[in-house]
Amino acid sequence: MLTDTPVRLGIQLRPQHVGYADIRGAVSRLEDMGVDILFNWDHFFPLSGDANGTHFESWTMLAAWAEQTERVEFGSLVNCNSYRNPDLQADMARTIDHISAKGGAAGRFILGTGAGWFRRDYEEYGYEFGTPGTRLNDLADGLARISARWDELNPAPTRRIPVLIGGKGEQKTLRLVARHADYWHSFVTAEEMPHKLSVIERWAEREGRDTSTLILSNELHQRGEDVADDLFDAGVRLFTLSFPGPDYDYDLVRSWLAWRDARNGTA
Repeated sequence: MLTDTPVRLGIQLRPQHVGYADIRGAVSRLEDMGVDILFNWDHFFPLSGDANGTHFESWTMLAAWAEQTERVEFGSLVNCNSYRNPDLQADMARTIDHISAKGGAAGRFILGTGAGWFRRDYEEYGYEFGTPGTRLNDLADGLARISARWDELNPAPTRRIPVLIGGKGEQKTLRLVARHADYWHSFVTAEEMPHKLSVIERWAEREGRDTSTLILSNELHQRGEDVADDLFDAGVRLFTLSFPGPDYDYDLVRSWLAWRDARNGTA
């Protein structure tokens, strides 16, 4: 696993209980502060608080971020594979990638994806909920189709679009990580990490893929620096912070940016 890459900080802007002007302002401010990656999530209804409160859709928002921002990478943490045809996802990702390519640089889009889990999304928008197993099978098929479609699109993506896969299931999810992922995102503890990495390595051997460049991603929400230090020692290099609005706590972001810079020796 890749441990010589710099520590990076990702902020997940929750697209719930805020107006879009709040989100737009937060995107600009966070980019100016030096955050490395911005994320939203891919749901149709709030996940906490008022179940029928304000909420915005993921992919149209990401296209707006592609135009609004200049430096920061961005994506969904995570996209739900069930909600859109995989070939369409590939085309949408390629288009957003091109929108975000500015000043001669490559695009900045990251395809964070998963199998889906929020039953209300499925039922109210008319998707078949299935089972965790069938949704993971669909994700496996979808990732293969996305990769194949990227090879066919004209113009091609500006870069090999990185893929982030979230989850920790050992029989299916971690096999997909071994097969496709550039980033593996999870909530596992530092103590759990060696076992999960050994599972990924075993699947990688079967898949015939080198995962030495896999970047480990983990969550900071309601965790302190002691936990982050342990995760760093376990190999994590992308740390993500869930960031609720509209009363955004920018002081919290500053503290984690300072921790990042200290870890990178750039403080």
